[in-house]
Amino acid sequence: MLETIELPTLSQYLTLTTEIDWERTNIPTCKIPHWTPGMQANASFFSDPEYGRKYFELENSSQAFGNRWRAAIGSWDRKVVVDIGCGPGNVYAAVGGSPQIFGIDISHGALEHAMQVGYTPLLADAHNLPFIDGFADIVTLNAVLHHCDDMARVLTEAARLVRPGGVLITDEDPLSNNETYQGLALLVIEARARFPMYWLPGRSKVYKSPEEQAWRLATEIHNSKPGDGVTPELYINTLEPLGFEIELYPHYHNVGDELFRGEQGKLGFKDTLIQILAGANAPKPPQSIACIAKRVRG
Repeated sequence: MLETIELPTLSQYLTLTTEIDWERTNIPTCKIPHWTPGMQANASFFSDPEYGRKYFELENSSQAFGNRWRAAIGSWDRKVVVDIGCGPGNVYAAVGGSPQIFGIDISHGALEHAMQVGYTPLLADAHNLPFIDGFADIVTLNAVLHHCDDMARVLTEAARLVRPGGVLITDEDPLSNNETYQGLALLVIEARARFPMYWLPGRSKVYKSPEEQAWRLATEIHNSKPGDGVTPELYINTLEPLGFEIELYPHYHNVGDELFRGEQGKLGFKDTLIQILAGANAPKPPQSIACIAKRVRG
């Protein structure tokens, strides 16, 4: 017979000063006093039934994505997990298992879908999380930081939730490579940012029309122009002073669990073309960086 355990509830991890509306909708909702344009874009886009469905089914849903996340997490069964910026639930859908998993997002529609996947949802601002310190075994952020106005603040808030011995895992945030792009390559990626629908190598396979591509681009607060994105220094300077040991894994998006055996994957067609335009001697930087940070000090 399987051992039965009492699962923790959301309310026991909230601060005493947290204001939550438990009744107006089916999603517990924190009061968010200030909405930036980027927050509004993310909340609206991922609440849209059509675009949210596309994101769940076609982005961050590959076999390589699932293999990479399962290898990074290991077993999270019976552990307390907080998935910040969970969207419609891609990480849990890819990893599976039986954690007690809380999904945090500012998109009501995304949280409704995540709840069907198995999350306990909470609508809240990642810049100001309503949780007590140090209660989570695992905190995850997949493709989240570059959607936030203040990436360092969100990373700090996420780190605050991790208990000693717990881990913080982030991935799928674009790696800043401003120094790589020059000359014609710089013009090309600027054109991709401004007119993604009309330049073939930059055309999205998921979002077809100019309207939906423009709306999707509006959610990418730190991924809309050359040089945007995260840097290794963001993780080092933010997390090490908070007591974390950090492992960083730059990679291309088609890599699976082999990432943790020293492979980074391969560059796709459109990005290979940009590198050719940048020049034969230009470096070939990976697209994203995964961070696995273990809290070794309280």
